[in-house]
Amino acid sequence: MGLMGKIVAGFALAAALAAAPDEVQLGRDQGYPVGSLRGWFFDEAVRVGSFTHQAELEGMYHGGVHTLAPAERPMQLARAAQAPDYRWAVGQERGLTVDDYLARQRVMGLMIIKDGVVQVERYQYGRRHADRFVSMSMAKSITALGVGIALDEGRIKSLDDRAEQYLPSLKGTLYGGTTLRNLLRMASGAAFSERYDGRDDSARYAAEVGRVGVEAAARTVTLREAEQGARFNYAGAQTTVLGAVLRAATGESLAAYLTPRLWQAIGARDSALWRTDRTGLEVASGNFNATLEDYGRLGVVLANDGARPDLPAARPLVSREFLLDATDWKRGPEAFRPGKATSYFGYGFQFWLYPGERRRFAMLGVFGQHIFVDPGQRLVMVQTSADRLPSAGKTSLARERDAFWRGVVGHYGGW
Repeated sequence: MGLMGKIVAGFALAAALAAAPDEVQLGRDQGYPVGSLRGWFFDEAVRVGSFTHQAELEGMYHGGVHTLAPAERPMQLARAAQAPDYRWAVGQERGLTVDDYLARQRVMGLMIIKDGVVQVERYQYGRRHADRFVSMSMAKSITALGVGIALDEGRIKSLDDRAEQYLPSLKGTLYGGTTLRNLLRMASGAAFSERYDGRDDSARYAAEVGRVGVEAAARTVTLREAEQGARFNYAGAQTTVLGAVLRAATGESLAAYLTPRLWQAIGARDSALWRTDRTGLEVASGNFNATLEDYGRLGVVLANDGARPDLPAARPLVSREFLLDATDWKRGPEAFRPGKATSYFGYGFQFWLYPGERRRFAMLGVFGQHIFVDPGQRLVMVQTSADRLPSAGKTSLARERDAFWRGVVGHYGGW
């Protein structure tokens, strides 16, 4: 075994020997089983298994699964010979380490990449390098990148076009009359609740998508409680409409359109899987499944302003102007800036925006899925988790995840 193989094996052995939080509750003694179609999202006893085998559950949305094939020439990610001594602090606790973070949070996979070199790659709960982790709402950012690519290609003429201009079946609906820009910003003005309790508007809308598809389901959202563009209101239904618009504008499924333009363009090493509804449309608000490393490659390309750092002559994934509009809070209206859209994050085009003068942004999903990007430092952190509750703000995860990320950023020069 070569030096790199010994390093990787050593990391894997250390991870295997350490106890992860709440292993028994998360299904360790049953081998981390995969849940049922009805229970996979809410039952924590099957959460780890389900979150790494979501694409295998039959009957979800009464649809199937589309595959995004990997690149013929994957982006090579070198490994650091030794993990940096990252330190972080929360409350009165100082000098906490990566091991401390993993011992405190239900992290399935953690990867930190600096300048295209993997500094940390850790797994818990028996997860492995080859597992495909469900994106949850990180897929919303992927859908937004698809919109940006279609805009660059002229398939979409303007973000100020209304959705119904590309999808006439939406004519006369609230979402059909909303501009793509306002859908990207979660600013349709529709009254819509998303609490992840199985009884909110999100659950009812998802059931309609499974029953009749996105275009018909959109007709169930009828009350506009604010002028479009005026305020942020997070609702995955807006992303599913963007997915339907993208399919109509390109004449292809999202997977077919984005395989060469996004998945292969970032140099993905493995295929990705995306769940579809009964009409064959990818459920664009979530349901994307990929390896930790390929999520890392996406982060690397985003940190490099849309370009593959190992292929500098290659065309960028998406125009820099679109990417800046999507990820720089200074380019958005006041209502969508950090501290305004939410008490902490701002919101761009389906990306969460950090406060501060430097541009930092995130792709986030419930139960602790995230890709954090610091373009100024070419720094990326990917985490897949099986948190106790959907909202990280209702557990210790949001606070400690932010503190840990700040510690990683600070290691390279401060926030």
